[in-house]
Amino acid sequence: MNKIKNKYILIPIFAALLSLVALLATNHKTNTMNYKSYPEFLKDTSSSVVSTVEINASSKINVLLKDGTNYITDNPNSITLKEDLLSKGIEVKTSAAMPMAQRIPVTILGLSLLSLIILAIRNSSISGSKITSIEALDGQSIAKEKFNFHSVAGNEEAKESLKDIVDFLKNPEKYASYGARMPKGVILYGDPGTGKTLLAKAVAGEAGVPFYAVSGSDFIQVYVGVGASRIRNLFKKAKTHGKAVIFIDEIDAIGKQRDSGKNGGNDERDQTLNALLTEMSGFSESTGIVVMAATNRLDMLDSALLRPGRFDRHIEVALPDIAAREKILNLHLKNKPIKNVDLKDLAHKTAYFSGAKLESLTNEAAILACKDNSQYITHEYFDKAYSIVLAGYEKIERSSMSEVDRRITAYHEAGHALISLLKLPEEKVSKVTIIPTSKGAGGYTLSLPKDSSYQNLDYLRRRIMVLLGGRAAEEIVFGKDKITTGAFSDLKHTTNMVNNMVTEYGMGKSLGLLRLSEMNNFINNSDISSVIEECKVTVDELYNTVKVTLIENMNTLEVIATELLEKETLNHNDLMNIVDIDIAV
Repeated sequence: MNKIKNKYILIPIFAALLSLVALLATNHKTNTMNYKSYPEFLKDTSSSVVSTVEINASSKINVLLKDGTNYITDNPNSITLKEDLLSKGIEVKTSAAMPMAQRIPVTILGLSLLSLIILAIRNSSISGSKITSIEALDGQSIAKEKFNFHSVAGNEEAKESLKDIVDFLKNPEKYASYGARMPKGVILYGDPGTGKTLLAKAVAGEAGVPFYAVSGSDFIQVYVGVGASRIRNLFKKAKTHGKAVIFIDEIDAIGKQRDSGKNGGNDERDQTLNALLTEMSGFSESTGIVVMAATNRLDMLDSALLRPGRFDRHIEVALPDIAAREKILNLHLKNKPIKNVDLKDLAHKTAYFSGAKLESLTNEAAILACKDNSQYITHEYFDKAYSIVLAGYEKIERSSMSEVDRRITAYHEAGHALISLLKLPEEKVSKVTIIPTSKGAGGYTLSLPKDSSYQNLDYLRRRIMVLLGGRAAEEIVFGKDKITTGAFSDLKHTTNMVNNMVTEYGMGKSLGLLRLSEMNNFINNSDISSVIEECKVTVDELYNTVKVTLIENMNTLEVIATELLEKETLNHNDLMNIVDIDIAV
């Protein structure tokens, strides 16, 4: 819409410029004509050599002589001039207006300026109205894009749950005849980047209705009452179309659980939430308006939002499985020149990738191929893009890295790789490198996790052991006094995992099957101490197991570290050639 408005503004601008050019050309032509002073003109009239005189509203008059020549002279604007000329037998042509050559450009210039003034006033009034209204949020253009379920790969379960919403928007009378009430609101929840907004667009596209997309943060303002006003304006505008999909992204910005603090619930967020609840209760199911919302944290939303009659249908949009990832990759690579790319293998490598992360992967691969002026996007570019998405760009300038730091990094990453091969053989170690990255890592080890809905206690313990492999290798090779800060990220993930095992997953002894997050009002300091002690004992036990394993396989650790120092990067095949089949486990 803004582009169309800009094109309309150009029309009066061009018209004004053309009229100015025409006026300048007319004045130039007038200035280049023969000129005589008014006294000389009077002498010509007395000498009977003048044939015709043209008098108009301009400052000059045209004089035509009997010999066919002409010139201009000053216009005295005398009321007796015409009578004097006629008495001398001179033909007089008069006009009260400007000459046509000047009149048309002046008229166009005036109209153009008037149009520009009107457009400026209109634009300023629209800009001002954005402060208190939501008129700019017109989603009809999205509905016209023919965006439908075929445009969204994967998410088959979520799409199936939304098909009856589409059917209701198309045929509300059918549901009314059965006495069925369709959900007024639909909450899409799940990890970031899983396609919640795309699904909401697809519902509107499938049903062919306007789509109004706003963010929860759009309603949070400094001034109390503005957000509530915007909510009312949004619903009012949607009702004018009869059928519509209203989509509120990041609804937790306004829909968080309300507290009973001193403000009494009168702050801006609470007023906005109250307005939303009121509007959703106020319209009838037969109006054909469906409110959809997306959030990453369903547990944070106010219970009044989630009750039947409000957002009474909750649809999880989960991370794609291997089949869905292959479909998503196919969709993003449909118009890209790929060659020698195994999409099944790529889908396997990208376990726990969201749809947005998969799009980023394909885009990075395309950028790398474009930079190399390659005719095709090949498997090698996807390998590079995979490392970039997970670990960042490899640093080009590494001369400042000392040989001591390289050795420490080599043994650290060799420890991760070796423990991963021994303790998690089902997870393929695809790459080990000691090249530092733009995300701050001195090196990294990439392994491919298996798709799984659940993770058992044995797996979590083995995963922690892999995380501790780097620090254990440093301690064994360089001594306890020479350990570095390189394990900072590993220890962060280890602490998070063991804490969840003991406090959230019911896998510990100090709390048993109780969840710490549900007992905030009942737990005391002694209970917390026992939890911390159990976490520490668990990690210490696993760390000692890792050290014993590395010592038993010290020769292999040395070989991997030496190869890393020489080649800097090892892939899966390199590791398989290094690791002995009869290695101790």
